[in-house]
Amino acid sequence: MAYNDPKTLVSTEWLAEHLKDPDLRILDGSWYLPTDPRDPRAEYDQAHIPGARFFDIDEISDHRSDLPHMAPPVEKFIARMRAMGVGDGHQVVVYDGMGLFSAARVWWTFRLMGKTDIAVLDGGLPKWLAEGRPTEDLPPMVRDRHMTVQRQAHLVKDVTQVAAASKLGDYEIIDARAAGRFEGREPEPRPNLRSGHIPNSKNVHFATLLNGDGTLKAPDDLRAVFQAAGVDLKKPAIASCGSGVNSAMICLALEVLGHRNHAVYDGSWTEWGMYNDLPVATGSA
Repeated sequence: MAYNDPKTLVSTEWLAEHLKDPDLRILDGSWYLPTDPRDPRAEYDQAHIPGARFFDIDEISDHRSDLPHMAPPVEKFIARMRAMGVGDGHQVVVYDGMGLFSAARVWWTFRLMGKTDIAVLDGGLPKWLAEGRPTEDLPPMVRDRHMTVQRQAHLVKDVTQVAAASKLGDYEIIDARAAGRFEGREPEPRPNLRSGHIPNSKNVHFATLLNGDGTLKAPDDLRAVFQAAGVDLKKPAIASCGSGVNSAMICLALEVLGHRNHAVYDGSWTEWGMYNDLPVATGSA
């Protein structure tokens, strides 16, 4: 049976049934790693779910930071959403072109801004297309809608907070990168970064949270993945990854499990791996 919760995750069947709802807003939150030649905006222009707007993760970010796609300032988020016709009273559904990859980052960004009526499309665009559902190549009609934001500061952690958590062990730090990168056996896709992981962190590669069709695993299976990685689900969690995108998938999976005390380390390994005065561990957790 499909899992449907308009605050976390909805199925393609759910979206198809609600596609014409007047207060539904759909976002294409596709984003790809720097090593992937795919162009998310070009793919959106070619074909997207009817009515979808393109949420540019790199552009809707804090350009005052040298780090990639850091969470946007409140004012910028409000301005961009109003320009896209997204505001108070809307149910938002976000998807991406990989299945379930970057859409969770958009979900988390909305949650950071205090907006909870947002869900990720389970299986994303690949599942939608595989089922023969409609797409279009025209931009949607946009009407401005007021948006009220209350930033939830507890949902994001900075490097100082993560360093303290690493020393004290009062949080589970969960790294969503592949094992080779976590253990320091494989180089980072971004240049000039050290290899390894934050000391005392655990490794849950985001792909292990997914079924073969790109949908999120059932709650019992998700719980088993975290437990196999040595994660204590009774502790608060900080999710990390390469640059703060896939870490949001850890938060999404925890939310589905009913684990509410989680946050994203926004700078993630792009920040931690850059500074030689921060400790680095290698090998398995």
